[in-house]
This record gives sequence, C-alpha cells and structure tokens, in this order.
Amino acid sequence: MQYTKLGSSELFVSRICMGCMGFGDAKNGQHSWTVDEEQSREIIKQGLSLGINFFDTAIGYQSGTSEQYLGRVLRDYAKREEVVVATKFLPRTQEDIEKGITGQRHIERMINRSLENLGMDYVDLYIYHMWDYQTPLYDIMEGLNNVVKAGKARCIGISNCFAWQLAKANALAEKEGFAKFVSVQGHYNLIFREEEREMVGLCAQDNIAMTPYSALAGGRLSRLPGETSKRLEEDSYAKFKYDATAEQDGVIISRVAELAGQKGVSMTEISLAWLLTKVTSPVVGATKQHHVEGAAKAVDLTLSDTELAYLEEPYVPHRLVGVMAQNTVAAAKEKHVWSTGNQKI
Repeated sequence: MQYTKLGSSELFVSRICMGCMGFGDAKNGQHSWTVDEEQSREIIKQGLSLGINFFDTAIGYQSGTSEQYLGRVLRDYAKREEVVVATKFLPRTQEDIEKGITGQRHIERMINRSLENLGMDYVDLYIYHMWDYQTPLYDIMEGLNNVVKAGKARCIGISNCFAWQLAKANALAEKEGFAKFVSVQGHYNLIFREEEREMVGLCAQDNIAMTPYSALAGGRLSRLPGETSKRLEEDSYAKFKYDATAEQDGVIISRVAELAGQKGVSMTEISLAWLLTKVTSPVVGATKQHHVEGAAKAVDLTLSDTELAYLEEPYVPHRLVGVMAQNTVAAAKEKHVWSTGNQKI
C-alpha cells in the first residue's frame, strides 16, 4: 500500500479509502444489498491487513449501523491513532427547521451521535454530506469550526458540491478564521468525468484532496458488459445514475476489459489505476473480500500515457444525475432569490 497526505491537512491516508456504505443492517436502510456485521468485520479486517488505513462512512448509511459496525471492528483490530476515520452528516430536516434548530446546533447533534455510533472520541475527517440550501453558509462553517475547536474532528471535508460552492465556503472560512475544507468527495470515475470541468482545477490550485465516491460506477467498471451481481441488480440509485448512458459507457468498459486481458489483471485494477492518476484516494466500496484485494493491487499498477489516453478517448459529456442534479435545481432557485432582491438571511 502507498500513503499520501490528505490535501493541506496533517493526515496521512492510504491511496485507497474503504467505503462503508455497503455495511449495515439492511432493515434500517435504503439498500437491500448491504452486508451484515459478521461479513463487514471480515472485509474491514482484510482491508487493514492490506494496509488500508482510511475508512469512510456516514450517519445516513443504514441509520447509523454502518458507523456502528466500523467502530466495533476498528476497536478490536486497530490502534485508533493508526487509522483515519471519516464520517458525514446530512442537512437539517424540515422538522429541525420548524423547531428552530440552528445549523450550528444541528452539526453538534450530528457529530455527537456519530461519535456515539463509532464509539470514538473524535473523527479524523468530518464531511458535509451535501449542500444545505436552507441553512446559511456561515452557520455551517461556524458549526464545523466549533466541532474542530472542540477536538471532535481533526479536519473537515465536503461532498456533493460544485466548485464554486467549495471556493465560496473556503473563502468565508479564511475570512472568519474558521477551519477550511481539506477534501472533496464527488462523483468521479472513468465513465463519469464531469468533475474535470472545474473541480479538478480548483483542487489542484488550492491543494484540496479529491476522494471521489462511485470509483467503480457501482461495479460497472469491474465487470464485463452483461455480467451481473446482486448490487448491479438491486442498486436502484446506481441504475438511475448509469442506465441512461449504458451504451456509450459500454465502449469504455470494453476497453477496460481489453487492457485487463492484455496485462493479466482485473478490470478493477485498470479502472482504479486510471483514477489514481487523477485523485488522492478514491472511496472504494466493498461487499466481498476479493473486492478489497483488487482495489489494493491497483495502487501498484502503472498505466502508460498511451493506455490512459486509450481509456479516456471515447468519453462524451454526461448530464448531472442524483444529488448533483438536485443541486443544479436548488442553486438556480437560490440565484433567483438573490436576483429578485428577496435576500436570504
């Protein structure tokens, strides 16, 4: 395994981050394909044995049971100071807003609940899961700064945002002396490269680490076209993100398979080796032990410039989907509010 610094922070992370969305009690979540605690333990142990020290979860994954599973395994098999744990919080609910719970108070409640789930005194990276258009940015940044000052998080990151939002947030943090975002977790892989429009340049300029999710496109970049799995069949959100572009994506996936055959490696290794030339540490989900092995091997695979260009050449622009599509609509509404003079407080 190789390790690198996470942006401008003092955290040193493995080049592969284990994504824990696939862990947790399926009865308490939206995903039927998640694995139980016993299977989760074996997968996390496998990751530790291969040198992975970076783990990403969220309070929203299976009602916090993902956090609980991860925390218990790490207590049993790792020293706290030798692992980097990231978790995420969701925006305020409408009920929270109606009750007058401020952004600062909401973040305090969320971190306390996550720490309880994890059984930890602090997390290394606390991530703003998605942009909250109903809460003033100042409240969010002050709330996160309070978490860092209290020693409950070492650093903060952000997920599912536009480059302008990240730049705006860090400019405010710098002006007010608040903690700044050191990482961004967006949707980025070989068949969805829209982050290259603006986010890649911003992160390179400001030394912000990119730790993208959906690194293997919900398994599509690790299987031959036509091959299936439980997740591919049951992950409705991934279907929503990728089914509309399956034909054009299939050209790239076929090239991944071709290179994998030529080099005698897995498609997972090819896909992640490409992504590792672009980002700090991709978040790679796993629901079986061999998934972890393939991800770890990718760190040591080098692709030539010709091979990289061959993989990239068929790409065509994709429309934004999922959370980022919702962000587009919400951002347009926010712009309308400001332009009509009905300024938000």
